[in-house]
Amino acid sequence: MSFLMRGATLALAWFLVVNVVLSLAAAALARVTPRSPGWLLAMRLFPAVASAGFAALVFVPSYWQFEPRETAEGFDLTLMTFASLGLFLLAAGCVRGVVSWRLARRRARLWTETSTPLPPGFMGSTIPAFRIEADAPLMALVGLARPRLFVTRGLLDVLTHDELAAAVAHEVGHHRARDNVKRLAMRCAADVLSFLPASRRLEQQWTAAAEHAADAAAANAGAGLRLALASALVKVAQLMPPAGPSREPISALVGAAALAARIERLVEDVEDQPSDVFRPAAGAIAALAAMAVAYAPIVQTVHRVTELLVHSLP
Repeated sequence: MSFLMRGATLALAWFLVVNVVLSLAAAALARVTPRSPGWLLAMRLFPAVASAGFAALVFVPSYWQFEPRETAEGFDLTLMTFASLGLFLLAAGCVRGVVSWRLARRRARLWTETSTPLPPGFMGSTIPAFRIEADAPLMALVGLARPRLFVTRGLLDVLTHDELAAAVAHEVGHHRARDNVKRLAMRCAADVLSFLPASRRLEQQWTAAAEHAADAAAANAGAGLRLALASALVKVAQLMPPAGPSREPISALVGAAALAARIERLVEDVEDQPSDVFRPAAGAIAALAAMAVAYAPIVQTVHRVTELLVHSLP
């Protein structure tokens, strides 16, 4: 086996091992993770991101620096099995992401072909808005870099001006938080966690937290919009059945999140927790700083451990 081929095989094997360990840890911590969008997203993506980072930033440099080029080593069944499973995780994440993106793109294309553009600046929003001739009351934000807002005639007919303004402000909150991008990132996560029930629990909790955050953004957009949004949610929920968990990067006004809890928070004017988007990032920066200080010893240790494990595998 060539030097580069063996390095790629070992990198995939390390990716799998670290991925399994971190996925099990994330599954165990899923029930105690703070119920805020930032922490839930970080916990959901951590196994995939951290295992890929370890393979690329720790193992590959250690292999390149310490492994002799002229050494010719044979085929190891266990090592190849681990590498194949690691490659499977990467492929599965890519497939999930592509399928999710294509479904959303297909839906957006269908809606665009059957819709009429609404006036620019619709209800104070800078997002291009389109009217769909359908009876079902629906409002959805579709798209990643260039989002579009789709509103059905059924929704325009049942909501008052203030309720419609609150609903649009809610979708603008999703847009500013880049929630569609985050939904797609969770679908693309290449990890063992994706095959465990804990991943669905984390994604459902994130969806609920993201809806509460978008509700809060709408309520803060203007006086009186809090109760108007609660009224809009009640009207829409009465006219259409609750939606199931979405596998597409689309943010809808009434999604899979617990609607009763959203309405209760809006009506009772529950104070939302301050944004914690920087806390997971601060933790990641601190971890990276600590790794940078001890980087050289870590790289050497990883090479020694790799040699020990490879010579111990059947």
